[in-house]
Amino acid sequence: MYGKTFIFALAATPLVAAHGKVAVVQGDAGGNGTGLGIMGGVVPGPGRNAVTEVDTTVFGRTNIQTDGLGKTTQGGKNTVAGMKQAMAQSGDTLPQVSANGGKLTGTFHIVTTDGAGPLQAVIDPTGTGAFSQGQVVQASTQVPGKGGNIRPPKVRSVGQLFTRSMDVIMRRASNVNQDYPMAFDIPAGTTCQGTMGNMQNVCLVKIANSNRAGPFGGVIAMQIVDGNTTTIPVPVTSAAAGNAAAKGTKGKAFQA
Repeated sequence: MYGKTFIFALAATPLVAAHGKVAVVQGDAGGNGTGLGIMGGVVPGPGRNAVTEVDTTVFGRTNIQTDGLGKTTQGGKNTVAGMKQAMAQSGDTLPQVSANGGKLTGTFHIVTTDGAGPLQAVIDPTGTGAFSQGQVVQASTQVPGKGGNIRPPKVRSVGQLFTRSMDVIMRRASNVNQDYPMAFDIPAGTTCQGTMGNMQNVCLVKIANSNRAGPFGGVIAMQIVDGNTTTIPVPVTSAAAGNAAAKGTKGKAFQA
């Protein structure tokens, strides 16, 4: 009797957990980047949601043109200062995109079943997170999914079967742990006016799905390059230093 009561109580609990994140991005003219808040290999792929979702960025609204950089469970509110930590993982040259109509390509990691595609993207040329005034860009390679949802992979063990059963009872998303390619066309004539440290001509790009449980995704930085643009890499210290800088800027609740 108590067992049944416990199960029904769990089933009635409105728990939702779901995530997908921007793992890596490249520009057609070179450079690499990763999303703000990403912690890299220290976050496992398979496992409990509480462990695998800690560095996924969550935004406040499904409208892609909403201001703010989002937040993660582990790091809290994302800030521009956190770009140092992101670059410590991906390299000291941001994704470089051709001014005459280039492309951003990369990998989107679906953590759980509610963190899937399709994805949207918007460019903020000021590099501040003012996405409400930004330019929406089209995906040329889309991540699978419908409304941000995707079916979970097949169960391959008794342990996975138990975990999947608990996911259903607790109304939480199931672990997916799969990478998918993504690409976005950047229109010719796009300019970037943002400044980060001693880097100039920087844009921020918000990439996210539209799942109401999130939405989930990430924010990356890029630069537009042509024959007259000089790229100045930012000195990267360490992931720990970048993280400390990011935490030092935390304050108000994020706008998203």
